[in-house]
Amino acid sequence: MPGSSVQLSWNPITDLQLLFQFHFMHNAFLAGTLIALAAGPVGYFMVLRGQAFAGHALAHVGFSGATGALLIGVSPLVGLLVVSIAAALGISVLTKESNESGAGGAVAIGTVYTFFLGLGLLFLQLYSGQAENVYSILFGAVLGISDQDVWVVVLTATVTLGGLALIGRPLLFASIDPDVAEAQGVPVRLLGLSFLVVLAFAVAQAVQVVGVLLIFALLVAPAATAQRLTSRPGVAIMISIVLSLLFTWLGLAIAYFAPYAVVGFYITTLAFGTYVGVRLFDLARRHLVSGANLARARLAA
Repeated sequence: MPGSSVQLSWNPITDLQLLFQFHFMHNAFLAGTLIALAAGPVGYFMVLRGQAFAGHALAHVGFSGATGALLIGVSPLVGLLVVSIAAALGISVLTKESNESGAGGAVAIGTVYTFFLGLGLLFLQLYSGQAENVYSILFGAVLGISDQDVWVVVLTATVTLGGLALIGRPLLFASIDPDVAEAQGVPVRLLGLSFLVVLAFAVAQAVQVVGVLLIFALLVAPAATAQRLTSRPGVAIMISIVLSLLFTWLGLAIAYFAPYAVVGFYITTLAFGTYVGVRLFDLARRHLVSGANLARARLAA
């Protein structure tokens, strides 16, 4: 089992064979890859539009859906999707403009967030099943994904990426300059609502890997890091996808060989470390450029 009897041999080929010797690791890598492929581009638009709080709220709102699903005996992912989409619609209706990031938008998101979170606490109180089921919702359980779960992830990933592909180009325009986009006839409000629904699908997927409490690891950190590295949207989306994949793959591999199989912790640590490293590098670069400019100014004087 991972985290106990499996140890690194330091032979890459042998270690890869060990890593994929069990079927549950095949499912974990397949589901993790699909989730990362969807989280990368969705996270980029979420950060670009300043809707990190919305993503955070949808993740916690999904907790009520997942616990409600456990209560009635259906898949937690189904509950996550249903409640997250309902919350996305509620946020859009209660906000003047679906891409609004000011006080009105924050109040609408907070209102929906607190209502569904309270509902989740009620469902949790009524639930009498195993605590491990709730724990997996909070912190992820990618090592326990079944074949059926993989097919559900395939479906949700396809819907997420397909939906984002349909609205991607006008959504980018509306995200960068919503006023000009609206003046040009772009349906800004409808695009904002559509993106919130796509974000709900992405959140519901990512919960299976990192859980409700650690959702930002795949939705925020790769996208925020990518936007620090480049201002070109296409390149930034590709970097975000690559980083999401690397964090997921490395997190799974480390959890398999490490004493403690806490996948979410390793993924979030990798994501946080990479983001901080890029920020420090950018800070050092700016300091060097500022120093060089100051030196040139002094020589010119």
